[in-house]
Amino acid sequence: MTSRYLSIDLGAESGRVMLGTLEDGRIALEELSRFSNTPIRDGERMYWNIPALLDGIRAGLASAGALGQVITSVSADAWGVDYVLLDAAGEIIEPVFHYRDPRTAEAEKTVLAKVDWPTLFEETGVQYMLLNTSIQLCAEPPARLAKSAQLLTIADAINYLLSGIGKIEMSMASTTQLYNPRQAKWSERLIDALGLPNAIFPEVAAPATTLGPLKPGLAAETGLGKLNVVASLSHDTACAVAACPAEDERWAYISSGTWSLMGLEIPEPIITDACRELNFTNESGYGGSIRLLKNIIGLWLVQDCRRAWAAQGNEYSYADLAEQADAAEPYVSVLNPSDPRFLAPDDMPQRIADTCRETGQPIPGTPGAVVRCALESLSLLYARTLRESEKLVGWRANTVHVVGGGSRNELLNQLTADAANIRVVAGPAEATASGNILVQAIAAGAVKDLAEARKIVRNSFDTKTFEPNPSEAIEAARTRFNQL
Repeated sequence: MTSRYLSIDLGAESGRVMLGTLEDGRIALEELSRFSNTPIRDGERMYWNIPALLDGIRAGLASAGALGQVITSVSADAWGVDYVLLDAAGEIIEPVFHYRDPRTAEAEKTVLAKVDWPTLFEETGVQYMLLNTSIQLCAEPPARLAKSAQLLTIADAINYLLSGIGKIEMSMASTTQLYNPRQAKWSERLIDALGLPNAIFPEVAAPATTLGPLKPGLAAETGLGKLNVVASLSHDTACAVAACPAEDERWAYISSGTWSLMGLEIPEPIITDACRELNFTNESGYGGSIRLLKNIIGLWLVQDCRRAWAAQGNEYSYADLAEQADAAEPYVSVLNPSDPRFLAPDDMPQRIADTCRETGQPIPGTPGAVVRCALESLSLLYARTLRESEKLVGWRANTVHVVGGGSRNELLNQLTADAANIRVVAGPAEATASGNILVQAIAAGAVKDLAEARKIVRNSFDTKTFEPNPSEAIEAARTRFNQL
């Protein structure tokens, strides 16, 4: 039996509407539309352009409607931590802040003055990051919160605008640093301590929850007719991990893109002093699973370098940069990708040069050398993160599954295998859309469970394996990296 589903996949640079067709134990994906996700900049302030995203989504849904096929359901997924505030009429209160907006610097002091870091972690199991929803909400002007009737994360806000039903799906709730994973509910203790209004926090929906039908107006406008809106897995990383083509029980993952989310899938949260000190996070996945992971800055380093070079009139494709990096001399200089200086969208090549100068290392002299420095540093951080996560759970992984768009970066995949001395399996690149769609299929009864979903992924997509090649050069670079 053939069934079809739509995934609205929103990323930090672009959004897409994807059609997934499930037939004979395989899934086929078709991109129906792609649209840019360009933040609005107002001086130092940064906002998301929600109206532009909605225009892109409507166009994609109309493309789906034009196919004239029966589609079972639709669901949105997106990045974590950011949110939309709705007023009593259900309208969006603008602006919708970007996690890179500088407002959180002062709000961090407010949060820590009210609740210390050990208590924050004990309640939520979420790693400490300046961009966490908890800190962002404490940066809100009281007048905006007073006008707010409901808070929804980005993906859940899209599902609300499609269905009229406002809930936050569990995988997304668990990223906010305001949700207690052991009690499976909002942490009233933290919400009260931070002085946030309890009333704005909606019901938390389990993964694969059917919210309701597509709004009649949208159904008519797009030509889609009757289909359901599902809270599949609202967090893009949860979707990507659900689509890891894993067969055994001891594997690690990297959801590789602008951010790299690296960790292990485990049955229960690990909320211990050791986990807090290593700054890992516990996020909910499908079927009661926990994604023990660390947020790593990821390919943002390369993306912002590319943007800076383009602003200077030097346009490079990602393929160009990968080829130049592959030809550059290995392990000349390393940096710490987690250094906060690399978070802001600014002159990334200059910041990399400054870091190398300050640490007494050679300054990369070409774009290829800069990108190689960034990728080698990421691979060393991945290796450290893997060892830390293994220490927390007490077992060793035998494979790292790299999924998402970054899985296409073969140089980074090989560097990761080498640095971590572990087999790396890359693919699928479309893991987020695949996971979103397969969980919708579970909701519809077309797929039995997560194990069957992962079997479908293995049957549907090619992967590439990278075997480790350890060397003395890597160990020397690791020594320098660990001293940073």
